[in-house]
Amino acid sequence: MVERPNFVATRAVTIEATSEELWSWLVQIGSGRAGFYSYDWIDNAGRPSAREIISEYQHGEVGDLVPMLPSTEAGMWVKGFEASRWMLWWDRKGDATWAWGLYPQGERHTRLISRLRVRYAWTSPMIIYYLIQDVGDIVMMRKCMVGIKERAESPTATRTANVFQQAGKLRRYA
Repeated sequence: MVERPNFVATRAVTIEATSEELWSWLVQIGSGRAGFYSYDWIDNAGRPSAREIISEYQHGEVGDLVPMLPSTEAGMWVKGFEASRWMLWWDRKGDATWAWGLYPQGERHTRLISRLRVRYAWTSPMIIYYLIQDVGDIVMMRKCMVGIKERAESPTATRTANVFQQAGKLRRYA
């Protein structure tokens, strides 16, 4: 979707959890929601990222906002997804996408892959932000991925995710 991106970053981690368990953590991401599981003083306006599955954020639809800042329309929108497999966010202009992929690795492990693609307008007043984002992305995304891993591998988190799945509270969209 993003033609000739200026910035492409791919991050991955293997997590001891099923893709269904990891999906519960991904679908609730967002500032003012579950957070980004990263450095909360930057990513979530000082509010701690959730350490549990939050039932009210387990339902998503194409077109939903994934807020990057609390209480604003600043963020990315869900472009598409297949529950427990992949999710794609975009800026609604085709200048940025953020993809998440869940790839089972045997019975109890999943490879979580995140890819960000951004095309900058070098004349934009946002160019300083974009350049800072490039440098900060490696630090923030590493923390985010490790934060998801830590939470998903927690024995209590896994049990909580399974309870929601068994209760049928996770809707699946294509």
